[in-house]
Amino acid sequence: MQAKYVIIGAGPTGLGAAHRLAELGEHSFVVLEREAHPGGLSASFRDKAGFTWDFGGHVLFSHYDYFDRLVQDLLDGAFLEHQRESWVRVAGTWVPYPFQNNIRHLPPDERWRCVEGLLPGRRPDTRPENFGQWIDTVFGQGIAELFMRPYNFKVWATPPERMSYSWIGERVSVVDMEGVLRNVVLEQDDVGWGPNNTFLFPRSGGTGAIFEALARRVQDRIHYGRSVARINAEKRIVTLADGSTVRYDKLLNTGPLDLLAGTWLEGPDAALVEAAQLLTHNSVHVTGIGLNGSREDSRCWMYFPEENAPFYRLTNFHNYSPQNTARPGSQRALMCETSSSAHKSENLATLMERSEQGLQHAGLINNTDEKNIVSRFEISREYAYPIPSLERDRALAAIQPRLESQNIFSRGRFGGWRYEVGNMDHSVMQGVEWAERMLEDKPETTYTTPS
Repeated sequence: MQAKYVIIGAGPTGLGAAHRLAELGEHSFVVLEREAHPGGLSASFRDKAGFTWDFGGHVLFSHYDYFDRLVQDLLDGAFLEHQRESWVRVAGTWVPYPFQNNIRHLPPDERWRCVEGLLPGRRPDTRPENFGQWIDTVFGQGIAELFMRPYNFKVWATPPERMSYSWIGERVSVVDMEGVLRNVVLEQDDVGWGPNNTFLFPRSGGTGAIFEALARRVQDRIHYGRSVARINAEKRIVTLADGSTVRYDKLLNTGPLDLLAGTWLEGPDAALVEAAQLLTHNSVHVTGIGLNGSREDSRCWMYFPEENAPFYRLTNFHNYSPQNTARPGSQRALMCETSSSAHKSENLATLMERSEQGLQHAGLINNTDEKNIVSRFEISREYAYPIPSLERDRALAAIQPRLESQNIFSRGRFGGWRYEVGNMDHSVMQGVEWAERMLEDKPETTYTTPS
């Protein structure tokens, strides 16, 4: 097989690139996908009981007109629009998100701990050197200990001292002491922060419906069940696990960058291998629990910083769309996400049981609900979040220019390894902008390599 452009991966980035190439009139390309389905981390799965599950709580919000138009076209109006309602479970109660803006909901002692940590002279005044120090400097001891530190460890499965804080941007609401005190004294909530304050969701088929529709547009160019074994950059040949080969002029990789730079490339490049070893990631395990019966609960998702639940986030997935259940309107779908890494081990054999116990502890299911469980779904992904580690930017600065000098481009959540531009819209647009760079010599703006 031979094509001018070879794309590894039929996830959001790979499909975005393939679609844009075709839009611009270029049809000499192939997409190699190791799974039997498109979507990557944005795929959806239907279980034997008829429930649809995403891999984690995806929501549709965008920074790009192109992405918005594309999604509208792909779904043809078959989507639902939601106002975000998210909460934090801590200290035996529920606090609206963002936690730091709504501490008035805490018990008095915890409320004072948070306010005390914000008082003048209580926070470090030196420039933070890592994410952990940034948390202490911005939020103070109370908020840090109650929420920010335990929650971020549960998400990233990485000590915050091992992480940079350059990824923050619009992803974390920083604290305003005056606003915090005003909300406490006036007993008012502040829940409107963030780019995903409103979001869309497909009416049926889960998030994966978007990428199944996108894949259909280039389906004659996608080869499923094709896993990469090695790449000869000099000869521009991709060898697949089945022994077949694909020749290319230019290669777009959307698979894990550490595998590309450290394993797939033929002729060991010591500098690339060394840099690839600096890239770290976590794994995520989704436990889905489908129940008969409905319950009034308008919350979209909930955060769990404490140890009495193994998961860091729970999504009321039936609220995203009733079609996510087998019998819309008469069932619930509770989707839990739990992380693991070398810093945070998880016993997957007991995870479902412990997830149910965590839901009971938070009052989200009871003994009667236990009898009404009709679906227990589990799925894990080794590569879930690319960690913005202290060494990441140095690694990317060593890897990406070297690859591009060999006509290999690596983009997407794990291809680019930049979490801050790893949302669905970012990922699709990385593929779109790469295609425009190849065909129209336009500069990429979403993905940039740290210098």
